[in-house]
Amino acid sequence: MRTLLKLSLVFLIFSASPVIADLHQEKEVQAFITEMVTKHGFDKSQLDSIFSRASVAQSILDAISRPAEAMPWYKYRRIFLRNDRINLGRRFIDNHRALLEKAEAEYGVPAHIIAAIIGVETRYGGNKGSYKVLDSLVTLGFRYPKRASFFRSELEQFLLLTREQGLDPLTVTGSYAGAMGIPQFISSSYRHYAVDFDDDGQIDIWDNPADAIGSVANYFKMHGWKQGQDIAFKASVSGNAYEAILDSSLKPDRTLAEIFGLGIAIDKDLPGELNGKLLKYEQERGNDYWVGL
Repeated sequence: MRTLLKLSLVFLIFSASPVIADLHQEKEVQAFITEMVTKHGFDKSQLDSIFSRASVAQSILDAISRPAEAMPWYKYRRIFLRNDRINLGRRFIDNHRALLEKAEAEYGVPAHIIAAIIGVETRYGGNKGSYKVLDSLVTLGFRYPKRASFFRSELEQFLLLTREQGLDPLTVTGSYAGAMGIPQFISSSYRHYAVDFDDDGQIDIWDNPADAIGSVANYFKMHGWKQGQDIAFKASVSGNAYEAILDSSLKPDRTLAEIFGLGIAIDKDLPGELNGKLLKYEQERGNDYWVGL
């Protein structure tokens, strides 16, 4: 009985631990390392050392493979409107009002939008993720065939990022998918959109709210945000022809003329050649419909 108990404890310990794998000698990893050396001038021995200390974690594979929970909008919305989160948001805005106003003036993105994004992503910096980003990207880049190409690209961006910012790639933490900091930027987004908003010479989206706020605002601007432009309108529907264009995509992939021709109406005259998207939000009693631009 004692032997069985010991074996059971050993099994539990190892099954709950990361799967440690000596990756750096694998053919695909060596090919990746060689590419980083030839393409970006990395030192091979340094990369070998880094990859020899990376871990493949089953918990990461489990997390990314877990089906997304289907939740009606009215329930999902409540998650973000609880008193504790509202109070965190008020405190964040009060503490960083000057930075939010500066970001709005510079990038044209309203302060409340910036704050809301940070609240959704990490509860205003309270949940930035505790996975080692290197482990996340190595695990998903070399053990998750479904999206290996994407995560290897992010691994490339991560190594470039840590070199540029003087960060230790072995200690940087984030989500199981490699998103980092207060705004949860993936590595490519960090390199392209993160900014040194307080001009201290370092782009720090983990512990510096100024850089996080400025980076979110810059991300929106670089993705086409226009100051003062409408983004969505409450819609009324008639008939059922509109159901043919309801899908899970959020991209404005149809002209407003086409949308309005399917029994959709909004309380504003807009050019029919503009692109838009019909969105449905399930409420406790019926559905709400919006047209997003």
